[in-house]
Amino acid sequence: MRFNVDFVGKRRAFVFLSVLLILISIVLFFVKGFNLGIDFTGGTEVSVLVPDLNFSVADMRTELSAEDPIFGSARIIKQKPLSAESGQEKARFSIVVNVESDTELANIILKALADKGVTSSDMLSVNRISGFAAQEIKGYAWTAVIIAVALILLYITIRFQFSFGVGAIVALVHDLLITLGFYSLFGMEINAPVIAALLTLLGYSLNDTIVVYDRVRENMRKMGSKTIAEIVNKSINDVIVRSLNTSLTTFLAVLTLFIFSGEVLRPFAFGILVGVVVGTYSSLYIAAPVVIGWLERKKR
Repeated sequence: MRFNVDFVGKRRAFVFLSVLLILISIVLFFVKGFNLGIDFTGGTEVSVLVPDLNFSVADMRTELSAEDPIFGSARIIKQKPLSAESGQEKARFSIVVNVESDTELANIILKALADKGVTSSDMLSVNRISGFAAQEIKGYAWTAVIIAVALILLYITIRFQFSFGVGAIVALVHDLLITLGFYSLFGMEINAPVIAALLTLLGYSLNDTIVVYDRVRENMRKMGSKTIAEIVNKSINDVIVRSLNTSLTTFLAVLTLFIFSGEVLRPFAFGILVGVVVGTYSSLYIAAPVVIGWLERKKR
């Protein structure tokens, strides 16, 4: 199936849209902030079962706050219920508090929920991460992203040329900022698996971009008499079906994971879900226009 769509002719409108989305994302970073998980904030996470399946997050906060005011600002999530040894299903909650005394915290929770039938056997896990460890994880996460971007620039410069590398990096930064904007907008938790999702997004977006660049390089040899814009537009039309098919297949697979996965995997799936759409878009409308502008100036 052949397409002959003028992608390049509308590039200024799409660049404007991308700039607008990036500005909105940056505003969200400062105004709304991020819902950082325990991996990045430090503190203690307690996973506990409650016999009453109708017990809500509001009920949990009320019971715990009556025992200790610190739970008024705690992050409480109701997860999928689990079956107890008796076969009875129990509601499962994750409670994250910015304190490091895990034993004392567990005792307070047990005391607050004693009248709800909660016993020590209902305390599934208590995970503690110190503030220092959280800062160290955050530092390593940003280091991993920066090193990945630098290596990508080096790889594309060697395989194609520097202008192609700049276009790819601009597209990747575009993808990261907009994806993080969606995390801020919807209040999705950012934890260590989310960093893995962002790095996966870099690889996925780069793969799409390289497919476009490879066709551009091939067509530059065949269509030397044409303008750079015409060559890039022809190249995008050549690979658009392949890109859409790949993106749609990945999107449907990750959408299934997002819908049916638990609270642990949902932030990871959310990042890939948004990233697939944004990454495909940037490969066509961001990476290509940067190369067009650079090569046109070089040709003049």
